[in-house]
Amino acid sequence: MANLNILNKKAGFNYALEQRFTAGLSLTGTEVKSIKQNNASISEAYCVFEDTELFIKNMHISEWKFGSYLNHDPLRSRKLLLTKKELRKLKKGIETEGYTIIPVRIFLSERGFIKIEIALAKGKKLFDKREDIKKKDIEREHNRKF
Repeated sequence: MANLNILNKKAGFNYALEQRFTAGLSLTGTEVKSIKQNNASISEAYCVFEDTELFIKNMHISEWKFGSYLNHDPLRSRKLLLTKKELRKLKKGIETEGYTIIPVRIFLSERGFIKIEIALAKGKKLFDKREDIKKKDIEREHNRKF
């Protein structure tokens, strides 16, 4: 099986990731084939509740090149599969001001299922981002000396 690991590189920089969850994705056949070829992007994606269900919006999965009229819409909303307990935790978490749910990575589970790692995150302010950059620079300089 192909090594699948699609990351959201902006997530750690723009957000302080508090709590992580692993969720299943409700996908069509052409979406699965396209994701397994690493033709997906989650850098602009976000998660929202519709009633009691959690959906991921703005996740781009390119059309499968061999798909005919059965191909999917690249930006459609996709349902995330979580337990009721996890959904309650997330719903309670986003009711707190400043928190949101963002996707962190898409990966293949041991059983061959496509999973997505989401995080309850708080948006960072500009000075927090500068502080992180400063810490990384100091760490890099420290590692160069040794």
